[in-house]
Amino acid sequence: MSSKELKKSDLIKIYKDNGFSFDEACAEIDFAIEILCGLTPKDLILGIMPSPKDLLKLESIVNIRVKTGAPIAQILGCTYFMGQKFEVTKDTLIPRPETELLVKKAIELIKLNNYKNILDIGTGSGCIACMIAKMTDAQVLGVDISNEALKICLNNAMHLDLMNKAIFRKSDLFSKIRKEEKFDIIISNPPYIPPQEREKLQTEVKDFEPAISLFTTDSKGLDFYQKISAQAGKYLNKNGYLLFEVGANQAREVIEILKNNDFKRIECLKDVSGILRVVYGCTSE
Repeated sequence: MSSKELKKSDLIKIYKDNGFSFDEACAEIDFAIEILCGLTPKDLILGIMPSPKDLLKLESIVNIRVKTGAPIAQILGCTYFMGQKFEVTKDTLIPRPETELLVKKAIELIKLNNYKNILDIGTGSGCIACMIAKMTDAQVLGVDISNEALKICLNNAMHLDLMNKAIFRKSDLFSKIRKEEKFDIIISNPPYIPPQEREKLQTEVKDFEPAISLFTTDSKGLDFYQKISAQAGKYLNKNGYLLFEVGANQAREVIEILKNNDFKRIECLKDVSGILRVVYGCTSE
């Protein structure tokens, strides 16, 4: 197909011919156009379209997407989170909209209490650490076990001009956190999918996103909540908070984990689908 003949409708047809819905096709194509060409859906409505050269690039991207099943963000190498562009690769979890709820709650607590020191465990792409650093006066330390993910974190911090506010370190949970280091908030979106749930996931998730960021080794997906909660108190200041993103149907058990580790004022937040998605507690009454 020549560039003169190629239209957005042709890209949608490629999706639909490979079992994607019309709405999913449109959403992904609009996203790819915005990333690749800088054109928003509003621009498209106004008749501002990608160049023939860009449409050919888009056709190549769409063909990779439908043939391999790889996530569109991974193919493009970036995505948006809380209005900012973040680099992502096969070594980092693609940020989800649900995680914005976790970040917004942390930002609320930071501003309310004038908190200054934050720890983000399992930072991945660094999206949580970077957005907290960008939207508050706090300094955020993001830790991860993956060298490859930490490289992406640094790229994202540099892109957002946060090199002195969002800093990163290789650490398996608290293994490289010094005893004297104290934080006002410890925040984490840890792996929480039990291994037996793997085959129920979409191909683009189970086959392309990093297993180390998705799956636990226990049958309930609670392993990391238990490990982090058991140690967090040693690194939190008085009136400090521990915040988690949790999977569907995990909130009640995570609440019990926090209670068993002496956290108080435990609360939950629901996402837009009504799922209890964020659980947090405080070191003080």
